[in-house]
Amino acid sequence: MKNTLETRLGLFVAFIILAAFIIMYILGGFEKFQRGLQVHALFKTAQELKLGDRVKMAGVEVGKVEKIELADGKVRVTMSLRASTPVKTDTTATIKFAGLMGQSFVALDFGTPAGRLATPDTILQTIEQPDLSVIMQKLDNVATGVENLTKSFTGDKIENLFGPLTDFIKQNSAPLTATIANLRAMSGQIADGKGTFGKLIYDDALYNSALTTVTSLQSTTDQIKAALGDARKIIDGVNAGEGSLGKMVKDEKLYAETTASMTSLKEILQKMNSGQGTVGKLINDQEFYKNAKLTLQKVDKATEGLEDQGPLSVLGILVNNLF
Repeated sequence: MKNTLETRLGLFVAFIILAAFIIMYILGGFEKFQRGLQVHALFKTAQELKLGDRVKMAGVEVGKVEKIELADGKVRVTMSLRASTPVKTDTTATIKFAGLMGQSFVALDFGTPAGRLATPDTILQTIEQPDLSVIMQKLDNVATGVENLTKSFTGDKIENLFGPLTDFIKQNSAPLTATIANLRAMSGQIADGKGTFGKLIYDDALYNSALTTVTSLQSTTDQIKAALGDARKIIDGVNAGEGSLGKMVKDEKLYAETTASMTSLKEILQKMNSGQGTVGKLINDQEFYKNAKLTLQKVDKATEGLEDQGPLSVLGILVNNLF
């Protein structure tokens, strides 16, 4: 009897131990006994995050939320991660939701490839997500506004809005009918190509004329482009020193000779103005001017009596008058 009781008691204890192991595995209690990585993140609000919520990286669970506390005007979330989790110093943490009514969790990204691996008690960067309760409140306010708007357009309010318009239509039904008939007639004439607008729309001659004009403008534009191209070629040739004009512009020897010629001409003109040389004396000598004037007067006097004289007489008079 004693052996049987001990056997049953042993089986009962073994069953309890096995059940405890299964419960701890399901609840994640073994992670407390495992040596992992503990990191922190500072958020403006923890929203609906609770102790024991999951920490995920790329959708894979890598740890759990171990502690949530206030620190320096923010919420400090402490996370316990598996030792093999590739958390880096530039990894960011975000509080997300598994669904509109689902459980909150902390999502971690991989960081940059060049980032260093995080050490214990590293404070990660965070990205704040909009508060779900605030979003739901805004949606509720929008729904309330739509509901109030639909209520305002019911019953006698709709009649008050459209009543004056209905009365206006009833009182002016005949003029409105005539106006609609005129518009219909005008649209029919336009469709038949009658009237100014109809001809503008359906007259082939106007279309051909417009097409010819556009073609001429296009041809003129092409000619202008060709002329501009030729002018550009000429300018490029001048800049390259080609042709007579290019050589005149670019030839340094010609420029020097032209400069020397202009200098010589300037010196000659200065000498003429100062009375130097034969031409300068002819221009500036007042005595020469007086002698030439006196000679012309004598010639004019000698020709006065030539009309009635013979050749020999004329010759004698000229000689006498001149000498």
